[in-house]
Amino acid sequence: MVELATGKIVFVTGGASGIGRAAAVEFSAEGASHVVVADIDSEGAEVTVAALRGSGSWVQLDVTDDDAVARTLDQIVAEHGRIDIAFNNAGINDTPHQFHNLPVERWDRMLDVNLGSVYSCMRHELRHMAAAGRGAIVNTSSGAGVVAAPGLPHYTAAKHGVIGLTKAAAQEYARQGIRVNAVLPGSTDTAMLQNFIAGDEGMAKLIANANIHGELLRPEAVAAAVVWLCSDHAGMVNGQSLVVDGGGLVR
Repeated sequence: MVELATGKIVFVTGGASGIGRAAAVEFSAEGASHVVVADIDSEGAEVTVAALRGSGSWVQLDVTDDDAVARTLDQIVAEHGRIDIAFNNAGINDTPHQFHNLPVERWDRMLDVNLGSVYSCMRHELRHMAAAGRGAIVNTSSGAGVVAAPGLPHYTAAKHGVIGLTKAAAQEYARQGIRVNAVLPGSTDTAMLQNFIAGDEGMAKLIANANIHGELLRPEAVAAAVVWLCSDHAGMVNGQSLVVDGGGLVR
């Protein structure tokens, strides 16, 4: 059986843990030629690279720094000749706030990391992919990209925005051989979510019950969908938002 990422040069942001780490490992297992793991957490990124089956490297990257993003992608292309696949997954969460009590600085930070960085990464990825005439991009949105997350208007707005950016890029670059899709994970067992739960068993149960089977998703389940979206098997899938939550949003 042909591996889904054979020979590909892959770039993963937010790859130090959670879904990003699982995706980097899955891309490598599916035959990627080289996986570049980017994260502001350099120690976690290094751990991810050590877990790869094949070739990989890590780079410490603040995805809100557009110049740094440009330099990183330029360097990848200089070293490997191209970038075939990008998974824009870096993001943050926040504690719930009433809409009218949400501090402006928290709004700004959320939009900067969860939406602005996706725009920044995509514009530099697309620059290189357009020159090569091929590429596949997946952006991490969320179930909050289609259903508002209570107490998190800034997170909800950012994740809705990721879907809009995904559609805009998919429409513009389809004739240049580039596909752009989004993955919308349900509640997934990641360090970020566990930090949000902070040991509150009631909160943990509430969040897990948002998934139709009543359990948190494993990051590997989301990673498998991401790798498929980037593969030739999904060659006619473009501009789509794939919900991976076991069916919770159909209720």
